[in-house]
Amino acid sequence: MVFSADPAGVKDADWQSVDWSKPWLAPLRARGEGLAAQLLQGGAVHAALNSALPPTLQAQGLSFVSQADLPAGMAYEAFIAARRRVPTRHNFHDFFNGLVWLHYPHTKLRLNALQAEVIAAQGVGARRGPVRDAATLFDESGAVLQAPEPLWHALLARDWQSLFITHRALWQQARLLVFGHAVMEKLLVDRMDVTVHVLLAPALTSSQIDRSIAPDDAAMAAAFTREHLAHKPFTPLPLSGVPGWHAGNTQAHFYANQAVFRPARQAHFPIEKSTT
Repeated sequence: MVFSADPAGVKDADWQSVDWSKPWLAPLRARGEGLAAQLLQGGAVHAALNSALPPTLQAQGLSFVSQADLPAGMAYEAFIAARRRVPTRHNFHDFFNGLVWLHYPHTKLRLNALQAEVIAAQGVGARRGPVRDAATLFDESGAVLQAPEPLWHALLARDWQSLFITHRALWQQARLLVFGHAVMEKLLVDRMDVTVHVLLAPALTSSQIDRSIAPDDAAMAAAFTREHLAHKPFTPLPLSGVPGWHAGNTQAHFYANQAVFRPARQAHFPIEKSTT
């Protein structure tokens, strides 16, 4: 497939090349595979997405439009909030972004509302600030994980051997949902260095270890408050280590690559204390 630096996007994306059986794309397959087939016949990404709008987005009057409809000088998130239109380029990045809108509309609406609130109050500066930074991070490369407590202990400690080898069988009880559309685009090619940022549930006590958020739209949307995002509530997870997500990870030596499976720094990720 050919990628272009042209802001107009990829003109010759190979929509047929997407493997919808991959675990990070399987939740989007019901709509995504059919829309990709539409795009093979020609037409624009935004038009294809509009053909599959769920009731939640229809009720909000939200639709997808060409990137050319975004006025010069107007912030992308502010435009969506004000006009209920999502500017969309003809490329994989925006195609996956649109699919996330279709499957998790409440979460996307919540993220957009948070971004728009900050823009309205502070304008668009050189820095987004902690809330917009966190919202953008999740939107591009976020994920949620439901998993048994031993996996959480190991994940927060970046103890990759425990997480992926010692407690490997526990992954059968886990549910991992990739939300970030930039991650989906990166994974179109086989690579082992892609990391998601797992959203942690708001802590009830300083000793809480199970930080799971249910991998569904309502639960994700409810987790996004300005207070929680301001604490940067994420921990990194290299996707290639997850059992069944990369062909080479059945051997313990796979996890010796410290460029991907980076060791923890001292006090890198303390358990978050409640601010309520």
